[in-house]
Amino acid sequence: MRTWDSSADVVVVGYGGAGVAAALAARESGADVLALDRYLGGGATALSGGIVYAGGGTWVQRAAGVSDDVENMLSYLRAEVGDTVSERTLRRFCEESPAMIDWLTSHGVPFQPSLCPFKTSYPTDDYYLYYSGSENSGGFRELATPRQRGHRAHGRGVSGKKLFGPLAASAAQHGVRVQIGTRATRLVLEDGRVTGIEATTISRAPLAVQRRFAALSKISAKPGVYHQGLRRAVQALLARIERRYGVPVRIQARSGVILTTGGFIANGEMVKQYAPEYPWAEGLPLGTAGDDGSGIAMAQALGAATGRMDVLSTWRFIAPPSAFFGSIAVDANGNRMIDESRYGAALGQAIAAAPGHRAWLLVDAALAAEARRQLGKQSVWFQRMQAERLMRMGSASGRTVEEVAARAGIEPAALRKTVDAHNRAIEHNQPDPMGKPDDLRRPLHSGPFALLDISFKSHLTYPMPMLTLGGLLVDEETGAVRTDSGSSIPGLFAAGRAAVGICSNSYVSGLSLADCVYSGRRAGTHAVQLANTH
Repeated sequence: MRTWDSSADVVVVGYGGAGVAAALAARESGADVLALDRYLGGGATALSGGIVYAGGGTWVQRAAGVSDDVENMLSYLRAEVGDTVSERTLRRFCEESPAMIDWLTSHGVPFQPSLCPFKTSYPTDDYYLYYSGSENSGGFRELATPRQRGHRAHGRGVSGKKLFGPLAASAAQHGVRVQIGTRATRLVLEDGRVTGIEATTISRAPLAVQRRFAALSKISAKPGVYHQGLRRAVQALLARIERRYGVPVRIQARSGVILTTGGFIANGEMVKQYAPEYPWAEGLPLGTAGDDGSGIAMAQALGAATGRMDVLSTWRFIAPPSAFFGSIAVDANGNRMIDESRYGAALGQAIAAAPGHRAWLLVDAALAAEARRQLGKQSVWFQRMQAERLMRMGSASGRTVEEVAARAGIEPAALRKTVDAHNRAIEHNQPDPMGKPDDLRRPLHSGPFALLDISFKSHLTYPMPMLTLGGLLVDEETGAVRTDSGSSIPGLFAAGRAAVGICSNSYVSGLSLADCVYSGRRAGTHAVQLANTH
């Protein structure tokens, strides 16, 4: 057998949000840590909005005057998370939430206690604490007192780099070693224990080649790579460099290997394998070219169990402008679909289940005018662009409900029945059939009317962002990867979207990043602790 080319106590495979959290936690536990990344590090975390879902009385909430507690947070999340994780794990996640924000702050992640005064999918640069889920929507208000828990890392634009950057800098200061341009290919199993990995690295390639690889890697971490054709082209170029200049290496992990390689939304064949009925090709894969499921597959080769692999989260955000929460969402049959104030992933799920994956927002003249007035104050550039395209290019209009329905291809009588039921409930102070809160309901009766196309595949507006939520099953106490029998694979751990976690049933903004930090720290700590007991 070949000797090891390098070694560390803990080897972290994939260096995004979960990876850097795992590396820091292992280092804080006294381990020598080597983190590997196929590209440049950062992963989908650096590309994200930088939202961390946290509550129970974080310092940010307290500074903003938001009164929250663990039981209140737990009551809401229990409805969203379901049985994806145990009650004990979910409670622990909530109980440790304030300390998690303290930990992130101690490592340089900037937060700011400025409350967003309107409901939105992502706040403007003026606000950094907001309702990032369905806390303030119908049904959920009865379960728990609505509280703002979306902690946005402080920084202009999209804030993901403001989350990952400080953590990576702190990890470097604490002595975490990072090796980029290194693709893990196989886990090494010796005497029933994972003792390292085999990988291909371009770290020995000519400098010009490494620079080209880095430039292509940066492209793979930009929103444009969500375009499937571009993503495939970038992946092909990167793979060509790896084949020509990559050299095989074996890296020893004396204590454990932690897989934090992300999900598999960039692997179309894998998505079709696990979610064959899902209209994946009509959506917008949300992630980087590295979200190809390779870490999950490596563990499966050793008998690892998986869960929730058929669960995809699809997002259709209709606000800003917040006036659109007063619209009604209807399917191709003219039937109402959901409480429109719900988080965008809930609306996306409803559209995915609708006939032909088609859906529209019905607005009247008064609502449309209010939406236009709000747009400049409530949106950042990409939200404004999407809303303007939706109102200008992705709509059908008509003087009456019947006329707009006919132009959109919806049965006029059916839409009229839906609108009348909606207006009648408001007029007679009856509960909304979909549970929308009274303060968000608006009667729709002032023409002209417009049907805004929010279908799954809407070329004139914007495609449906989507990501995978399933992954490896792990021991919820340690993060160790499990087999189908329930036993753990010694020396192997997983975290983030490579594993089943808090957000693997129902996604709300910030819950994935919060789970990355939570599960990453869990795996990093226990990879060291469990090794010391053997």
